[in-house]
Amino acid sequence: MMSKKSINRSVVKFVAGVTLAAVLASCSGSGTPTASTTGETTPAATQTTAAKDAAPAASNLSGNVTVDGSSTVAPISKAVAEEFAKANPGVKVPVGTSGTGGGFKKFCAGDTDISNASRPIKKAEEEDCKKNSVEFIEIPVAVDGLTVVVNKENTFAKCLTVAELKTMWSPDAQGKITNWNQVRPDFPDAKLALFGPGADSGTFDYFTEAINGKSKVSRTDFQPSEDDNIIVKGVQGDKNALGFFGVAFYEENAATLNAVEIDGGAGCVAPTAENINTGKYSPLSRPMLIYINKKSYSRPEVKAFVDFYVANQSKLAKEVGYVALPSAADALIADRVKTGKTGSTFHDAKAGTPIVDLLK
Repeated sequence: MMSKKSINRSVVKFVAGVTLAAVLASCSGSGTPTASTTGETTPAATQTTAAKDAAPAASNLSGNVTVDGSSTVAPISKAVAEEFAKANPGVKVPVGTSGTGGGFKKFCAGDTDISNASRPIKKAEEEDCKKNSVEFIEIPVAVDGLTVVVNKENTFAKCLTVAELKTMWSPDAQGKITNWNQVRPDFPDAKLALFGPGADSGTFDYFTEAINGKSKVSRTDFQPSEDDNIIVKGVQGDKNALGFFGVAFYEENAATLNAVEIDGGAGCVAPTAENINTGKYSPLSRPMLIYINKKSYSRPEVKAFVDFYVANQSKLAKEVGYVALPSAADALIADRVKTGKTGSTFHDAKAGTPIVDLLK
């Protein structure tokens, strides 16, 4: 089960340009997802209060709304489900954490109503949905900044360029780039210990595509884990270690880790909420997405849940430590759901493209 730790969050106002691409895939059918730990892990949703005033009047709805996929997005979906249940106790909303890729397998087979995703849907996954006549509506629900972290005793790696991260993580680095001074000559001659999410993780996919140019193209001689707590402990326990995961999980562990600033070509930028929102934190800012099975949306309990999600995602995303979407995105998202616009807008989007522009 995911940790119930509280998250140290910053109160955030989204400035107009959020970065990157999101994917919405639609699939039909519904079933019961099996919760697992094969996906990327981030802090669990805490008890939320932000949407209390917006909760719908008590209803007589009943049934199940099945949600699975990214455990990075799961805290938001769980927070929404928790608030929704207060006015709709007859509707059960189990949220599985099979990982982004595992979630899409179930979704495109027609086994789930909603798929959480920490990266846009891939063309091959879209094809799987199409084969099974699963149409989907894609909407972003928050923004995340992948955060590179080092041990508290590391005082030299305060900022790294994208090129230096590629030197560390490219397939060509395997067995060759083993010391810090191979990354930058003025770094110490100390063994480089790397920790990161496993290959089934959407976080791993997004990081490797942003840094190495293609998802899943990475060195493999690092310490992988689907549990971000393991990555945290690995970096905490080795003064020469480096790892990465979502900003919300970093904020929970900021007292014991250092966040590395990233130079994407315009100088060193820290993964703060403002920098993630405005697109300055490039190329490691990314949208958090959900994909809604269009056929499922015709069921009243699914429609009620999705509509509640759309109305409250900004408040609840901030409560669980993520960056809320710009207010200009709200009406565009609501319209996309209302009109049933299907297909993915985000999978081919250029890094740095504002989310509002993509939604248009």
